[in-house]
Amino acid sequence: MRMDIIFLGTSGSIPTKDRNLPSFAIFYNGDLLLFDCGEGTQRQMQIQNVKISKLKAIFITHTHGDHVIGIAGIVRTLALMRRKDPLFIFVPKGFEDIIANLITFDKALIEYEIKIIGINSGIVYKTDEYIIKAFKLKHTISTFGYVFKEKDRYKFYKDKCRLLGIKGTMFSKLLKYKRIVIRNKVIKLKDVAYKKMGIKIVYASDTRPVINTINAARNADLLIHEATYVKRDAILAKERMHSTAEEAAKIAKRANVRYLILTHIGSRYKDFRKILKEARSIFNNTYIAYDGYRFVLGASSSGRTAD
Repeated sequence: MRMDIIFLGTSGSIPTKDRNLPSFAIFYNGDLLLFDCGEGTQRQMQIQNVKISKLKAIFITHTHGDHVIGIAGIVRTLALMRRKDPLFIFVPKGFEDIIANLITFDKALIEYEIKIIGINSGIVYKTDEYIIKAFKLKHTISTFGYVFKEKDRYKFYKDKCRLLGIKGTMFSKLLKYKRIVIRNKVIKLKDVAYKKMGIKIVYASDTRPVINTINAARNADLLIHEATYVKRDAILAKERMHSTAEEAAKIAKRANVRYLILTHIGSRYKDFRKILKEARSIFNNTYIAYDGYRFVLGASSSGRTAD
């Protein structure tokens, strides 16, 4: 299945002329999932032709203003669009009231249901096609990263199945029971099919480098990691509980991910080539996100990137 990742805001803490505050979207089989929701996110969605009406859920890493203020505008716009379906908003447990206040502060009439769900580590959202897990990060307040994991699927060897006479409902029986009998011969699923691993995307927002991220991102297709600072400002990164580009690259290398995309770039940095060079000296498959940056996984695509 094709998956589109669209970056809507890629600055850290303060917006710049070119970078909005943190947010990105995953579009998968008709579901639109939003991760963090900085100020101006709904306008960024319009600019990038991301349909707000398709939004299923918002996953908040932590409740610092640059990651949540955009929620206020989005929920009101959805109300004006006469939304009927519920909207799920996930936030670290204990911080639900902050999101509730953002939604109700202007007394707007919202007729659809908004479910604000406090999370801890573990599975927070699932469908028949994918699950989303949360894992603990290390920042100045309670912060969680997220794992999007497409469910693994079996793919049949067409020629083998044709020769053995497997057809119709036999495929579903094989998937359910792992074996069937044809002409007194036992046919096992493993002999006529292979398991295709589902796409895995991991998001680590504001955080120090932690073992939790390495464990969560193990063999992932894509790690999206903050890079608020560069190596020369490593002391600031430690003081403010953020990561450098080099530290993010080390996480990607240890986790054996396929691609690394850096985001939450500090507004003080103008020459992104230096940031990229720093990270690629550790992990070559590194890219820097910018507002409007799209990355495609699945189907026939192996990832579209641009420096």
